This record gives sequence, structure tokens and C-alpha cells, in this order.
Amino acid sequence: MHEVFFDYLKKFRSEPLTAEEKELIRQTFTPSKLRKRQFLLQAGNQCKHFAFIVKGAMRKYTVDDRGVEHIIQVGIENWWMGDRESFVESTPSLYHIDAWEHCELLCITLEGTLQLQERVPAFRDMKMKLDERNMMANTRRLASVISSQADKRYTDFVECYPELIARFPQHIIASFIGINKDTLSRVKRQLNLK
Repeated sequence: MHEVFFDYLKKFRSEPLTAEEKELIRQTFTPSKLRKRQFLLQAGNQCKHFAFIVKGAMRKYTVDDRGVEHIIQVGIENWWMGDRESFVESTPSLYHIDAWEHCELLCITLEGTLQLQERVPAFRDMKMKLDERNMMANTRRLASVISSQADKRYTDFVECYPELIARFPQHIIASFIGINKDTLSRVKRQLNLK
């Protein structure tokens, strides 16, 4: 499993990892597996691990007072999953995170993250670039939910994340873009007519 992560890090730094860096990564990340619908985190618990998805698909969501799920994040291979606020601040999470498909993960603690940032330049570069991308994506998503019509939200989602369309059902995609599944069905029908 660790080899997948070593390959992933190559996207962020051209110099290859040293044998010492690879060993430190192996010692810091714990391999884990989740069955479909098994939780990585439940609301009210502290997020003690961030997970790199080696194989599978996951979702992060809240459940409102009426029992309706609201999708905050979805992830597939080579994506990260966790609750950053709970992870960093050691507070109870507001979110549930579960496996949408059977998953193979590499999990890391906050202590491990800080250690790798200090000792593995490729990891530090990766984290910095991912933090920047995450901030931009969240800002773009917030602006879309506030100001864009349903058809624009969907077409933007398809354009940005075409690989997710086949991995997640319509109701999860609809929730992620802030519409209901009936509206998404209507939008898809209208787009197919064009």
C-alpha cells in the first residue's frame, strides 16, 4: 500500500524519496481497511486519523434534525479524508465519514503529520499544495452554492470531477452540489435535450 503513496508524492516534488524517508513514511502511516458503510469517524468523536485513500470511495456528511444527509465531501483513490478542524483542534467532529465502497487506507495521526512535515520535504510540499488547492476549491464551491443555478452547479461538478460521476449515485452528487435528487434528474434531462 505504501508504494501507492510514494508514487503519489512524486507529483509534488521531483527529487525521489530517500530510503530513510520511505521507512519513516512506512512507520508513520498505518494501513487500514473499511468495509462498505463502515465508519472512519462518527459525529461527536474526535478525528484522530487522516486517511489517504489507496483504494475505494468515501463520503463525509452531516445529518440534520429531520434525518437528511448533507454531503460535505466525497473522495476516491489518491484523495484524503478526515475532519481537519477536529483533527487539528482535538475537538468532537460534526461529521460522519464512511466508506461508500470497500476501502484500503493509509492512516496518519496529527503527531505523524507534524513529524513528516519536518523530516520529509516531499510530504511538506504536498501538504502545502493540497492546503492551497483545498482553500480554492472550498471558496469556489461556496460561491457556486450561493450564486449559481442548479444546472451550472452540476455542469461545473461534471467538468471538475468527471471521475466521480460513475462512483457515486445521483442522490450523493445532488447533496454535494446543494440540490435535491429530483432537481438533479430534471437538470440532467434538460442537458440531454440540448
